[in-house]
Amino acid sequence: MTLSTGLSTGQHTDEKRWIRRSAAALSILSITLVTACAQGPAAVDEAASATDEGPQFEFLDAGEGVVIRTGDDWSLPSGVTPAPNSGFFSEEASPSDNVFTRSIDVSWRQIQPEPGALDRESSGEAQDMSFASLDDQLAESEPFWMRIFASGETWAPEWVVDDCGVSTYGPDYDGQRHLPIWDECVWGHLMDTYETLFVDEGLADDERLAFVYVPGAFTWAEFDYEMITAAVDDGDLDLETYLSWYDHAWTDLVDLFGDNANKLVFTGEDYPWGPFGADDDLLAKQAVDAGLGIRTGITELSNFHLSEAPAYGSHILPNGHMELDDTLPVHDGTRIVATENECYNDCGYETDDPYYAVRQSNLKALQLHTNWIYVVPEPSYFAEYPKLWDWVRLSMGQTADTSADAWAALRDAEDMYWAEDGAGPVDGQWESRPWVRNLERWLVQVDEPGSVAHRSDADVHTDVFEPDNGTAHEGLSTDAAAGDTGFVFDLDTRYASATEGSSDLVVKVTYLDSGSGGFTVDVSDWSSPVVERTGDGQWKTATIALPTDSFDGNTSFRVSLTDGADDLTARFVRVVHA
Repeated sequence: MTLSTGLSTGQHTDEKRWIRRSAAALSILSITLVTACAQGPAAVDEAASATDEGPQFEFLDAGEGVVIRTGDDWSLPSGVTPAPNSGFFSEEASPSDNVFTRSIDVSWRQIQPEPGALDRESSGEAQDMSFASLDDQLAESEPFWMRIFASGETWAPEWVVDDCGVSTYGPDYDGQRHLPIWDECVWGHLMDTYETLFVDEGLADDERLAFVYVPGAFTWAEFDYEMITAAVDDGDLDLETYLSWYDHAWTDLVDLFGDNANKLVFTGEDYPWGPFGADDDLLAKQAVDAGLGIRTGITELSNFHLSEAPAYGSHILPNGHMELDDTLPVHDGTRIVATENECYNDCGYETDDPYYAVRQSNLKALQLHTNWIYVVPEPSYFAEYPKLWDWVRLSMGQTADTSADAWAALRDAEDMYWAEDGAGPVDGQWESRPWVRNLERWLVQVDEPGSVAHRSDADVHTDVFEPDNGTAHEGLSTDAAAGDTGFVFDLDTRYASATEGSSDLVVKVTYLDSGSGGFTVDVSDWSSPVVERTGDGQWKTATIALPTDSFDGNTSFRVSLTDGADDLTARFVRVVHA
């Protein structure tokens, strides 16, 4: 995870403290109120057996038409299974938490203390962690992901320093100095080690290997720009030299891994806090375009920096919505698109509302179409929020054609990375900068005359974890007095086509039960039974059954106030099909 010190400093210092842990019924016109929460801090937790297959919890359907339940609803139909090439990963496997992929970590000095053959029997260390020998770690049968801690002064072989005649830079925020990974001699030796380990000794072909974090440079082997900036400040590195290396580094790895190049994961980011201004803004996308996967470590700060993320195909539109192009090769299902969601009351972060933080970080991760998420079951709150995490497990890696649901989280939130005057994409045309509208996945909320959504003050969160995370207004509202009496939603055509013929098609609307009067869901010339409000002030989810042919040749629907109803605040809308 990458932590921020705030934009006021002009820099965004990366910090990461990894923790190694053991893993731990009525007529069609009637409405049923179920008082047990669907998910939340006070949720009723049904017993669930650990499995890597379908949902661990019962799907909450619409009964004979409409059912209202208190809280969020993350349930999925029983036939849903995890997407291929997806999962939770951690330092250690925890099958009871559906964490099946453990880490194998080695230092470069550990596996190649001298030129030539690899040392598979010696132990090693990096970042105050001790590593068993490579052979001992490989002796276990579980799937694994890998890091080679390469650049640190105590991680790299001494013979590399001597042969290349390089100086080190630092210290970093953990007090370490690092070799210049961009030095062609250092890089050449590292690629020789990669070739010996992954190609000559066949590790890239090992079916247990899920992916490798590359290039293994800088603090926690995460490719931030702290040491690159230090070299520039020392007068030892300029843009031309850096790009001369960068332009071939990732194709070197792709060529070396060949058919296994989809296992490579670049650990840098778009718009890094680097020394080269706009010239280094999109270098993460360059690595992805070369054929690598991508990883971020900072979706806990769910509003910050990742709204405009070209390496993931995510862009801010002039109207403030984000659009993600999931037709890009990085989302073809073979590569790794990863994030890390474990730092809520850990890693130096604190929150008194962990459910909110966990929920929002996972919504952000899924908006970016991640297929792998780093977790640590205890600090990731697996035991507290099992229904949410089960939904995430079954959602990540799905496509518009395979996903059981499409959704929109309705909100206005500041992306403070783009708050400064003159900053931001879309050539100055981002009308509401720095406010970003919604988190959307194959379902888009559309403003139309009579259906313009308005910011709600019903659920406001400010500076969650740190000021960079800005202010978020969770939920959007109608404004009947101004003529805006509903919300319009449009489905991705691929998802709409996938619903055709479904015998179980529902819309789930999470709304604040305040005021009086009701609302309906309208599809073409069909309207649902009225969802009546009680005014008790609780967040609830109404599940509404739709006709089976609702989206045959149609992609839109409307949530509409009934005549005379008070304004409605809605927070989350899902379309679900079996």
